[in-house]
Amino acid sequence: MQRTPSGEVVIVPRNFKLLEELEASEKGVGEMSISFGLTDPGDTFLSHWNGGILGPHGTQHDGRFYELKIHCTDKYPNVPPEVRFVSRINMPCVDQKTGKVIIARVHAMRNWNRSMGIEEVLVSLRMEMCSPANRGLRQPMEGSTFP
Repeated sequence: MQRTPSGEVVIVPRNFKLLEELEASEKGVGEMSISFGLTDPGDTFLSHWNGGILGPHGTQHDGRFYELKIHCTDKYPNVPPEVRFVSRINMPCVDQKTGKVIIARVHAMRNWNRSMGIEEVLVSLRMEMCSPANRGLRQPMEGSTFP
């Protein structure tokens, strides 16, 4: 949602919001330790995305790059995107069989509102890596992936 100069609330359509997010990501605007973009540039519905997170310094994730798959359903941005780690990671907010991120355990997803976006989800996951509960967790062998 955005407000006009006169104070009216305007609901930005799904594809306009996703195009704004794509443009910002392609221009390198925002957090530099994460990245995201369309899986297929021909995806006119802007539904399927790749994501990446650089592991935070001083944690068990330091020096690692985590690949993710992101799906923005037709309900996005009213609901958070579906996110799944491709790279294996050991964190309580990730289903250890599928790599799917558990919405209720990630701050940005649990407190979702339509003004948020993919970047906030990836930043929130990176912050989870830094949390005292997760920073020292033993991690799977680098390069291993979820099925």
